[in-house]
Amino acid sequence: MGPHELGQKKKALPAIETISHEERPCNLLPSLWNALHCSYNSAVNCLVNTAILNNLPRNDSIDWPPFSKQEFRDAIAKCSSLSIPGPDHISWRHLKPIVTDNKCLEKIIDIANVS
Repeated sequence: MGPHELGQKKKALPAIETISHEERPCNLLPSLWNALHCSYNSAVNCLVNTAILNNLPRNDSIDWPPFSKQEFRDAIAKCSSLSIPGPDHISWRHLKPIVTDNKCLEKIIDIANVS
């Protein structure tokens, strides 16, 4: 029995934009690396005024119940390796191998549990 027979709709694939540099698409790894290299090096000696962050409104903190490594592993195991979890476009297939390393997982849990 397929998904349509169960009354489920197929999920639409997310829209994807090609990364471009100097008005040319970066479709191959060398051009992508060049774009990253040029972008980083163009900003490496620029001064950054962090004082603008002081003007941002502060939001109330949200109580976030801490979760364990096992809870994280269980949750991520249920995610399709083809889905994209958020606007950063890091797919679960990239994240799943990272969390098999205990030190990496601890850092992710630490970030998530910051209050």
